[in-house]
Amino acid sequence: MDISFENVDGVNGLLTIKMGKADYEEQVEKTLKDYCKKAKMPGFRPGKVPMSIVKKQFGNEAKAEEINKILSGKLYDYIKENKINMLGEPLVHEGQQAPDFANQEDFEFVFDIAVAPEFKVELNQDDTVDYYDIQVTDEQVDNQVKMYANQLGKPEKVEAYEDKDILRGLLAELDENNQPKDGGVQVEKASLMPTYFKNKEVAKAFDGAKVNDVITFNVGEAYEGADAEIASLLKLKKEETEGHKGNYSFQVEEISRFTPAEINQALFDQIMGKDEVKSEEEFRGKIKDAMSKQYGADSDYRLLIDARQYLINKVGQLTYPDSLLKRIIKANNPDKDDKFIEDNYAKSIEDLTWGLIKGQLVETYDVKVNDDDIKEMAQLATRMQFAQYGMTNVPTEYVDQYAEQMLKDKNQVNALVERCIDSKVTAAIKPVITLNHKSVSVEEFNKLFQ
Repeated sequence: MDISFENVDGVNGLLTIKMGKADYEEQVEKTLKDYCKKAKMPGFRPGKVPMSIVKKQFGNEAKAEEINKILSGKLYDYIKENKINMLGEPLVHEGQQAPDFANQEDFEFVFDIAVAPEFKVELNQDDTVDYYDIQVTDEQVDNQVKMYANQLGKPEKVEAYEDKDILRGLLAELDENNQPKDGGVQVEKASLMPTYFKNKEVAKAFDGAKVNDVITFNVGEAYEGADAEIASLLKLKKEETEGHKGNYSFQVEEISRFTPAEINQALFDQIMGKDEVKSEEEFRGKIKDAMSKQYGADSDYRLLIDARQYLINKVGQLTYPDSLLKRIIKANNPDKDDKFIEDNYAKSIEDLTWGLIKGQLVETYDVKVNDDDIKEMAQLATRMQFAQYGMTNVPTEYVDQYAEQMLKDKNQVNALVERCIDSKVTAAIKPVITLNHKSVSVEEFNKLFQ
């Protein structure tokens, strides 16, 4: 077997594999013997089919199968052993003729190889990238404290209605004389929140309402014809609301007001854990620390985005085997037409360039990701998800449970690996380059992504 590689112009390569009968004959014979053992043909006992018959019926199939196996193995072995920095996958050369397995004994296979352009990424203190220090304000801490208080709050019965209270009672449809309508709609234990009436003038009729008061109001005016909301209140289908949008009486049976939890030790224990903090000052300090840590992770994420663009610009315009890469993209996306590939090619090249840059950074700074890293990232991702709902003190066993589910999904594992790499690359380059620190509010920081 003869294997050779020609780098035509630095980025377009031709890999040629010449294969003779001696390279595959033994393996084909072995495969045919296996066929003999398994073949079932009329007139022969299982496993007793003569080799001549098996060879006549399956010989070309076995020959093609084994040649392709050998070809694939030798192809990738050669690329690996010769450290060819290949982009994508090898493609059969456009001028390659289909092999005639029935009549040929000697074969020549030619593959087009996309070779990565050569360049070197080197970082030092002369490389400056913006780093955004997100400030945690007292207002943000206040809002977080309020969120926790609301999270652990509860409804309480009150005597008189105020804004945002919930009213429950009997809702009854009235006729043109404001009397109970025969066959009209009646809803027991109906819930009203006048705060959310679209017509605020109608809502004023409920101000100061007390238990047993009866208030008359027009449903159609209250919701300004919003059929979905009217249907929900009247327990009807949307198409059934027509003709039922007039006056209704509402007899108040209960007034409920949501009361936030008190800012006390009970709240501290539920949010932070038993006796983790002993005062509101400590509680607020913990919240600020947690927010600062989260913002630090956000800042690092932004750093990598900006470092990516900086390094792409620093590397400059690279030469790629454009025609070959477009063929590779097409082969990997058979459902996409040529226009789609052309329209998205520039973005694909930018992503490819960053991938090559990041690959060098991984090698330069000896970035490695192990199972523990992936598990830790899964736990972090899980805690961040819980935190979005104000759940900051989730027991470890629950975090582990959710993280384990993530680790069973191959796509999620691949995403976690990339996050680990990104995190470690960011940590590696931070002390090497110069960070241009900029103090920003969270609002200013969020605008960077708009």
